[in-house]
Amino acid sequence: MSRPAVHPVEAAPMTIEAPRVRMKDFQGMPGTTGGLFLRLCQFVFAVVSLCVMTTTLDFPSVTAFCYLVAAVGLQSVWSLSLAIADIYCLSVRRSFRHVGVISLFAIGDGVTSTLTFAAACASAGITVLIGNDLDKCNVNHCTRFMSATAMAFLSWFAVSPSFLLNYWSLASR
Repeated sequence: MSRPAVHPVEAAPMTIEAPRVRMKDFQGMPGTTGGLFLRLCQFVFAVVSLCVMTTTLDFPSVTAFCYLVAAVGLQSVWSLSLAIADIYCLSVRRSFRHVGVISLFAIGDGVTSTLTFAAACASAGITVLIGNDLDKCNVNHCTRFMSATAMAFLSWFAVSPSFLLNYWSLASR
């Protein structure tokens, strides 16, 4: 009697790729409502600081105050442009996922936050010098200088979470 010959057939290897999991969009990241809120806060605080400082007539006599005006001017332009980008993303219901865009945001936020913080610290030092050490607040606009410096610090407090979330988003890719 003859027996049928069975030849084993090798099965194709299972090559199922796991689906790529995207990071969840946290509020404060670009393209979210939290990110838009942070951008608008940065913009408002920087513009208030800029307006208060430029309404004083003697701010150009101190280099730190000129530096503050330049830094918060740059911060306001940067924050407004990214707020417009966030508004666009929210209107088309998309979020920023491109590595180049996220890296541009992270670098820009890092530069502007560093400049704003340095300018606010320098202005705070000069304000303390004028007010406490020299006791010349009656001659100068100390309250305006202090409020402009405080607004610059508040702008920095609003840009720091944006920078950290952008950097974290970039690093997690």
